Amino acid sequence: MEQKIKRINRELKYKGQIVDFYQDTIEVEDNRHSIYDFIDHVGAAAVVPVTDDGKIIMVKQYRNALDQFTLEVPAGALDYRGEPGIECASRELEEETGYRSENLEWLITIRTTVAFCNECIEIFVARDLISSCQNLDDNEFIEVKAYSMNELKEKIYSGEIQDSKTISALLAYEVKYCF
Repeated sequence: MEQKIKRINRELKYKGQIVDFYQDTIEVEDNRHSIYDFIDHVGAAAVVPVTDDGKIIMVKQYRNALDQFTLEVPAGALDYRGEPGIECASRELEEETGYRSENLEWLITIRTTVAFCNECIEIFVARDLISSCQNLDDNEFIEVKAYSMNELKEKIYSGEIQDSKTISALLAYEVKYCF
């Protein structure tokens, strides 16, 4: 049996560059009220860059939220709400790895934390990579390295790779293209 649930208020608590923080008041069928945190995210895109020999280019970068370096697929926030994910993925590929591609294909779309955030990440596969040059933001320090799928799976299952978009992207890529 489905209950009637209705948001009766959304109050902005903090406006950020990529995310806005809200407090929502929700009413259920029997007039009970609950308070929920909600994070509104502009959206993002990620890319699995595949070299001609089948390796996947990864980026290692510092993540302030974890206070450590992480190994991830290239990704970034949309420049504006509604920007096509493929444009963002193409831009981030070149900015972070120094490669570009005219051959991007949609792989999957993920919602990272549905309990409190609407972040949506479209993930693409890039092939036929063309050497270009990195164009990092002033606060980005990124190392680029190519790995085999087996090496990346070992890093996932050992806990070295914990980033949800990266795990989702790599395992979806493997299932779709490597079997």
